[in-house]
Amino acid sequence: MPHSVDTAAPRTESSGVRLRQPAGFGTLFFTELWERFSFAGMRAILVLFMAAPVAEGGLGLSAVTAASLYAVYNSTVYMLSLPGGWIADRLWGSQRAVFVGGCTIALGHLVLSIPTVPTSYVALVLIAIGTGTLKASVPTILGGLYAPDDPRRDPGFTLYYLSIQIGGFTAPFVTGALAVAFSWHVAFIAAGIGMILGLAVYAVGRRKFGDVGKVAPQPATPDERRRLTRKAALWSGVAVVLLVIDVLLKWFSLGQLINIMSLVGIVVPIVYFAAMFRTPDVDRSERSRLTAFVWFFAAAALFWLVYDQAGSTVSLFIKDKVNRSMFGWEVPVGFFQSAHAAFMIVLGSAFVLIWAKMGRRQPATPAKFGISLTFIGASFLLLGLAATTATGGNKALVWWIVGFFFLQGIAETHLGPVGLSASTKLAPARFATQTIGLWYLSTATGGAVQGQVVKLQTVLPQPVYFGSQGLLLVLAGIILFLAVRRIRALMEEDG
Repeated sequence: MPHSVDTAAPRTESSGVRLRQPAGFGTLFFTELWERFSFAGMRAILVLFMAAPVAEGGLGLSAVTAASLYAVYNSTVYMLSLPGGWIADRLWGSQRAVFVGGCTIALGHLVLSIPTVPTSYVALVLIAIGTGTLKASVPTILGGLYAPDDPRRDPGFTLYYLSIQIGGFTAPFVTGALAVAFSWHVAFIAAGIGMILGLAVYAVGRRKFGDVGKVAPQPATPDERRRLTRKAALWSGVAVVLLVIDVLLKWFSLGQLINIMSLVGIVVPIVYFAAMFRTPDVDRSERSRLTAFVWFFAAAALFWLVYDQAGSTVSLFIKDKVNRSMFGWEVPVGFFQSAHAAFMIVLGSAFVLIWAKMGRRQPATPAKFGISLTFIGASFLLLGLAATTATGGNKALVWWIVGFFFLQGIAETHLGPVGLSASTKLAPARFATQTIGLWYLSTATGGAVQGQVVKLQTVLPQPVYFGSQGLLLVLAGIILFLAVRRIRALMEEDG
């Protein structure tokens, strides 16, 4: 059966929207929570681990090299969600992809607990592959639990998105404390235990999914599998040969790698969208919905271009230009990342209730994206204003930053979970999980562009740097508001 609907769910008095989520929702919620705990816990200390001396159990990289490698690694994880989606759609089905991906992640964390440099790199590869395999399949299963017009869908995905924030909020405190009190590798073991707990929850509760994600929706034929294997072997061989030549000629550098990854992050989605539109199995109706998804992808790439600077340019601004004293206590820079997750938990919970109460009267998906871009733009405009006060040796008040993260929380609530929901609804049948992979790829694309945009800091004053990006995103939000009717028509929605 394609959907699992809880017919006994209670209704709100004002809108008739059922607040209770489908059977299996809780399993996916806690699976994602523990997977995010695992990944966020590892990522919270990853740069510090890379930059720590080998004698202290780290990789011994310079701070700049560690930060660059971290950015490339994070982008690669999101890019791998595309082949992970293909595996789910054409080979295994989403249920199996989640389980195998989770096992690979857990194995990677356990290998990362071995205190040697070579095993650390092997472990990071395993975690990246496992995350890419799992990442797109969890929301695909969740989307399959709802009918396409179920008004619980967006509130449900917003509630599900809270699991990401809860895991992201708690994990840095746990792994950070363990790394200080014991060692990096004890902290990595804790992250691995988180993934094992997620696998246990998933294994016990997966029967509630019924047939959703049980088999591949568009199984690859034996001939397709053989052709794919040959192509993968060919292009992998070409990549290895080019890398060897690059190294032997001493042309290889980290800057070159970052530029290559930036180019890949832009080219891959273009090629993938083109292939999806040209596939004969995608009918006219699916092409229309896919066109609507292109709008959302572009909006999301712009969003992540700005949003993901919270861990780089914004963190440096907070460190150097902000008076972090609150109630007589100087707040550590890293704590502001958890503050953002806390805002997401509170605001996400509020919008779950608001949207559930509004039911079919809640803003349409394109309007929510417009709200998101407007608020994320406003957050950078606010930061630009804060930067104008941090001149002549003065520092900006910490409340500017509190307001910044509050605006970002509203913005992400209207895009992150809503985009996941839209991806499951707009995906062509042949590319169900791969479309989720494309949605996650918008993060990599935004990051790829960001890798070049941040260079503008060397030529622009900070108020102009932050303010110009904020203005761009506000204008993009206005464009989305103006295009709501057109996009809804492409989505084949009324109104």
